[in-house]
Amino acid sequence: MKLIIAVVQDKDTNRVTDALGEGNYKTTKLSSTGGFLKEGNTTLMIGCDDQHVDEALDIIRDNCSQREQMVAPISPMGGNADSYIPRPIEVEVGGATVFVLPVESFFQF
Repeated sequence: MKLIIAVVQDKDTNRVTDALGEGNYKTTKLSSTGGFLKEGNTTLMIGCDDQHVDEALDIIRDNCSQREQMVAPISPMGGNADSYIPRPIEVEVGGATVFVLPVESFFQF
């Protein structure tokens, strides 16, 4: 058994959870925040048998799109001046960051 932890952008959450549900994958959603853009993410925890991991990864890949987004300057007044961005820049957001972990034991009460 494996535990898939997928961090997806909030804009992709409904699409990917619907697709996982259609594939009979049970998911647990956790709200999370990204470190760089400080925007909302959703962390999905999906438990599945080893032979279904590739199919689950395909569903995640197909439903989490990458896109370009403009990021406004971050003022150095309240934070570290080393990370100051002087003008808006375009960054790539979306997609998914996925971890696949072995599960030693599983209990459902």
